[in-house]
Amino acid sequence: MSSFRELLAEQRWDDHRYYHHSLVNQSLHFVSACTFVSAYVIAFKDVAVASLLAWCVAMLSRQAGHFFFEPKGYDEINQATHEYKEEVKLGYNLARKWVFMTLWALSPLFLFFNPTLFGLFEMHHGFVEFVRHVGLMWLMLGIGGLVFRTIQLFFIHDVRTGLVWATKIVTDPFNDIKLYHRAPLRLIRQRRGMDVGLVHEAH
Repeated sequence: MSSFRELLAEQRWDDHRYYHHSLVNQSLHFVSACTFVSAYVIAFKDVAVASLLAWCVAMLSRQAGHFFFEPKGYDEINQATHEYKEEVKLGYNLARKWVFMTLWALSPLFLFFNPTLFGLFEMHHGFVEFVRHVGLMWLMLGIGGLVFRTIQLFFIHDVRTGLVWATKIVTDPFNDIKLYHRAPLRLIRQRRGMDVGLVHEAH
């Protein structure tokens, strides 16, 4: 068990040091983490609503941080190129994320043309039921993505690495709150400092 915990700590550290340099990205991860934890709680009462919240707020804010704000140049701190970091990433690198998020964005169209999802759902009546079914379908997509990559890691690395990664993903919201809860305030202070600097330059 100690080796499992050590490997989990190592994966978390590698994820942080390689892929979370930007304060904007860290702040968005804090928002995402708080939303995911809320979704975990809501899931005990309403899984469909929890899934909609997780995907539409938590996942969007999380991936926006990676896609649009995280630096893509040479990582001076870790002496690593962006290409190297993408290659060694255990989970979903940017290329895999583009595929996964595209499937997420297009999946409501599939449900629109196949309302029962091959008999998994009853025919929806009205927009609200349709949206709830979308939420449930997104939940299956999320679980499927987690299981799929975990099994891939069984073969690419080993079973323990895959299980540790799956554990990391499920518990990331709690760890991200711990890591990045100061990021929004630091970002605000940084922005204010930049604005003050611009004012001084103008004078």
